[in-house]
Amino acid sequence: MQHTTRAFDVDLQVLARFVSEMGGLAEKQIGDSVDALKSHDVALAQRIISLDDKIDMFQREIEEKAIDIIARRQPMAIDLRDVVGALRVANDLERIGDLAKNNAKRVAALDNDIQLTKVMRGFEHMANLALSQIKDVLDSYARRDVESALAVWRGDEEIDGVNNSLFRELLTYMMEDPRNIGLCIHLLFCAKNIERIGDHTTNIAETVYYIVKGKPLPDERPKGDTTAAVSVAFPS
Repeated sequence: MQHTTRAFDVDLQVLARFVSEMGGLAEKQIGDSVDALKSHDVALAQRIISLDDKIDMFQREIEEKAIDIIARRQPMAIDLRDVVGALRVANDLERIGDLAKNNAKRVAALDNDIQLTKVMRGFEHMANLALSQIKDVLDSYARRDVESALAVWRGDEEIDGVNNSLFRELLTYMMEDPRNIGLCIHLLFCAKNIERIGDHTTNIAETVYYIVKGKPLPDERPKGDTTAAVSVAFPS
């Protein structure tokens, strides 16, 4: 929809561009954090950690731009939902960046030679699922595609399922050999961070639905995570 004031359209386009660029950085953080864990690349992990400041900067810019639009343009209906939606998405992307950064911080604590090959494959699979989901949900946000957003929203259960499987495997390794405990605890945290990234991705999907439909999703979010006790026992 074109507004009578061209500058209003430009403001909304700038806001959408900020969100897109912030999303691209968050995607890079996730992918690089998995690569750093697989290869025990401490230098790459440090670059991921330093990138977080740029993501935080984008969040501040989005907040400032959104406040400016509300103050000067007084948007209504879908225009207002666009602005509020950008604020919501930016908040979730900032948290996604923090979770990827937290995984990167654990790289230096891991042994150079990670022996749990099967677990690492499962972790990589889980991270790739989360990365695919965030790419899809950001595309759905850019296109205001409700059906694609709902597909992402429903897909969170698959990430939860892999997380549950990894949780059981890691507990088994710890019980079999106490020397694995330190490594397995780090990987438990990393897997939980990826699961939380999936949660924030479904938040973005819900925001897309809200922007387009003007109301929250009526259904209960599908949830398959049974490892909540770990968050209590070992808070990140």
